[in-house]
Amino acid sequence: MLKDGGFQIVREYQVDGDRVRYYSLDTSSWEEMPANLVDWDRTKKVADDEAKADAAEVSTERSREKARNTEPLDIDASYEAAPGVFLPPGEGLFAFDGKTVLKLAQVPIVSKLDKKKVVAKVLVPVPIVPTEHNITIHRPHAEYRVETGQPEFYMRSTGQQEPELELIRATTRGDSREVEKLDDLVGQQRLTKATIPMQRWQVAVGLYRFTLSESLSPGEYVVAEVIQDNGMNLYVWDFGVDSPASAGKSKPKR
Repeated sequence: MLKDGGFQIVREYQVDGDRVRYYSLDTSSWEEMPANLVDWDRTKKVADDEAKADAAEVSTERSREKARNTEPLDIDASYEAAPGVFLPPGEGLFAFDGKTVLKLAQVPIVSKLDKKKVVAKVLVPVPIVPTEHNITIHRPHAEYRVETGQPEFYMRSTGQQEPELELIRATTRGDSREVEKLDDLVGQQRLTKATIPMQRWQVAVGLYRFTLSESLSPGEYVVAEVIQDNGMNLYVWDFGVDSPASAGKSKPKR
């Protein structure tokens, strides 16, 4: 800001004795003028006002970004899992392999009672031996296959309760896969399983995203939802992870 009421728009300036050297944005070059022509009080005030305005703008933008990342959006089937890749409409569990999104179908499971455990429980005075149900899926392999070791999952539901999903590695035994072992220990049901941690994010009203903190090795997996409602209900969706070499031989069924 100049004492005669004018001003210079500069990128930066340096005071050298009785001269001011500045980079003019008008001429895109370095220029000089006597330092006594500058109104230093007004220059400092303008610089302070601009700094406060910049800080306020940055704070507002950070608040907007935080809101976008933490608050669920009021959207439904238009949710974009990746640029140009949208979730299909409807409720259910969806898998995203990095390229496409597919709605997974629930698979039927079979629960078989381990009779040896029942006998052991009857013979002891205190029921310290649990009754064990072996939860299995017929067919040794899942039809839906992915090549990536870090797929993502989306659960859309109209219910008020947040979904509790478990990612479990299934064990292939002959022509079937063992998924769970459901124990009834002293009248309380519990699940024993080899789970893989998943992080849950609410990305929209009734829509939740599940991500993995570690890559999956090739093998068979299931996503299971346990609902406690007058007992224990178990819902299962299955998928398999193929190594890059074997993925080309067996394409996913879409």
